[in-house]
Amino acid sequence: MMSRQPSIDAASLLREQGVQVTAQRLAVLRAVSARPHGTADDVAQIVRSEIGAISRQAVYDALGMLVDKGLIRRIQPAGSPARFEDRVGDNHHHLICRTCGRMVDVDCAVGVTPCLTAADDSDYEIDEAEVVYWGRCPECLAAAPVSAGDLSADPPVPYTGDQQRHQQSNTAPPTISHERQED
Repeated sequence: MMSRQPSIDAASLLREQGVQVTAQRLAVLRAVSARPHGTADDVAQIVRSEIGAISRQAVYDALGMLVDKGLIRRIQPAGSPARFEDRVGDNHHHLICRTCGRMVDVDCAVGVTPCLTAADDSDYEIDEAEVVYWGRCPECLAAAPVSAGDLSADPPVPYTGDQQRHQQSNTAPPTISHERQED
């Protein structure tokens, strides 16, 4: 498992990117760090519990700006609302449970970034790959075992913010990293 960068002061991180530091932006950044792979609604709920009233649009605006600045990553698997994470310093992938929607980080299978070497790159300079593995998490397998043949028939289950049974990632504690991998 790739180790994460040490935590960086969120206000300093925003200033380094030329972004005005506001309580709302700081709260959104902390919420994404506290809830990796959370939806915008998950982030809004956390921010409201921290600073009080904030509009849904203000949360979407802050998330969009943080994505544009490369401070957080937006992921949108098939059948799922966009999710956000602060692990942006590497080219990792995701594994999603078809039953409960739990998402966990998965490092590249072999080497540093084998997925960035396409069989035919059509003369593109590839700098990122999105790989999503679908399956069933250990808890859902234990609750309702199915045969491997049944998995191919199941479409992805859309994740909703309400499916929090065991949504938290089993990766290292989240931190804020502003380094991007440039291969």
